[in-house]
Amino acid sequence: MKADWILTVLLTFVVVAAIASCTAQTAARAEEAAPPGTSAASTSMPVSGPQLQSRDQRYEIQPGDSLDITFDLSPEFNQTGVAVQPDGFMTLRGIGDLKVQGQTVPELTYTLHQAYDKILNNPIISIVLRDFQKPYFIADGQVAHPGKYELRANTTLTEAIAMAGGFTDASKHSHVQLYRRVSGGWAFAQIVNVKKMESEGKLTEDPYLHAGDMLFVPKNRFSKVRPFLPTPSVSALTTTY
Repeated sequence: MKADWILTVLLTFVVVAAIASCTAQTAARAEEAAPPGTSAASTSMPVSGPQLQSRDQRYEIQPGDSLDITFDLSPEFNQTGVAVQPDGFMTLRGIGDLKVQGQTVPELTYTLHQAYDKILNNPIISIVLRDFQKPYFIADGQVAHPGKYELRANTTLTEAIAMAGGFTDASKHSHVQLYRRVSGGWAFAQIVNVKKMESEGKLTEDPYLHAGDMLFVPKNRFSKVRPFLPTPSVSALTTTY
């Protein structure tokens, strides 16, 4: 019996050692496969949620914009007021149509340099936006004047609501929703309790809007049931003499 017990202990030890060795080898292989500067644990964790745009993101050229393009050493290629067509293309001297929608000015400068480098020797190109879509935000829901408004520098959520005429009687001040454009689509940003923020005087929590943001003010609970409440008739409110 004693020999059997000793044999069982030895077998258990061997199995545990084998499992530990396999685990260590697996971890080592994962660490080798991970990109430099990262660990296996960090590479296995997916990034969840939309990545919101930063406030300092450069303007992207849109259809309807117009640009002035200047060649310092080849003025015969200069063009002023070149319009970006509805399909995102613009027509340029010497190279024809070129897709420019979605590019920033530095990106377009590089694109043009690559295109004109085929017919000019190291061209020096300058681009100036002549006319472009002004930054804006959208106010929707229970505000006095829903619509699209020009976004000026450092506009907060409560300032944007004031620009849209303020809350209506049916608005839910505690649940103002802020949406943001990310990669061409809408992404939910946050819910702001404007009622609590203003009553406690914590205006430092008032978020700044980004270009293209949309704020939505939903209806309060009372306004949803108001149509179903009985309304006293005129005859019931008057006194018969």
